[in-house]
Amino acid sequence: MNDDCIFCRIVAGELPSRTVHEDDETLAFLDANPLAPGHTLVVPKAHHEHVEDMDGETAAAVFETLHGLVGPVQDAVDAEGSTIAFNNGEAAGQEVPHTHAHIVPRFEGDGGGPIHAVAGSRPSLADGELDEIRDDISERV
Repeated sequence: MNDDCIFCRIVAGELPSRTVHEDDETLAFLDANPLAPGHTLVVPKAHHEHVEDMDGETAAAVFETLHGLVGPVQDAVDAEGSTIAFNNGEAAGQEVPHTHAHIVPRFEGDGGGPIHAVAGSRPSLADGELDEIRDDISERV
């Protein structure tokens, strides 16, 4: 637990939340500043700042909880779909430095865009640049 982390304090029961699910590894609760009715956060109970900081078992537990909640969240608010996302790092818009997944219910005409709209204009990359990026990533895995 990180005493400075609001999500750790929620997990510890020091701060209230509108919890929708809890198991040994994860906690899911309604976002206090929702983007849509039913906007739900899924967090690992253990403090991990970024997605890549989680071990495989924790990541699997987070995804299992996420997988199990998408349908119920959508059904509860009669959503037609949902956007599921992790803001991973400050540059990506992560406001709380504790890994968390968002389930944002979506509705026809809600004004939200696809995930491709989050980064602004798309870069123009030549085939050679794409190949170099692929190779660099592959070497690091």
